[in-house]
Amino acid sequence: MKIAGLGFRKAAGVASLRDALAAAGGAEGVAALATADSKAGSAALQAFARELGLPVRAIASASLAAMATVSWSDRVAAHVGAGSLAEAAALAAAGPGARLLAPRAKSADGMATAAIAEGQGE
Repeated sequence: MKIAGLGFRKAAGVASLRDALAAAGGAEGVAALATADSKAGSAALQAFARELGLPVRAIASASLAAMATVSWSDRVAAHVGAGSLAEAAALAAAGPGARLLAPRAKSADGMATAAIAEGQGE
C-alpha cells in the first residue's frame, strides 16, 4: 500500500498540495494521505483529499517523532519532532517496515512537501 505524506504551511492551498504530490511521484496508486494530527483538519488538505477521493490519516506527534527521515529541517523538527513531516507521516501511516520511494519533494511555491512510502499498512 502506498501512502502520501504531506507537510505544509498554514497558508498553503490545494494547488500547493497538488504540486508537491506531483513532484513526489503523483497520486497514482496512493491509498491515503497522511499528515500530523494537528494539520489533518486543514481546509486545503480536506479539499485535496476530496478531489482525489482519498482518506486523510492523522498521525500523532509521538508516532511522527519515532520515524527516521531522510530529509531534515530544524524548523519542522521543532514543531513535530521529525526532520520531515511528509516523510514521517508517510512512513508512520504505511506501517511497520515501510520504506520511502524517494525523499520528500517540495511544491514550486515552497508551501508544501510530499513524500510517498510503501508498506503493509496499519
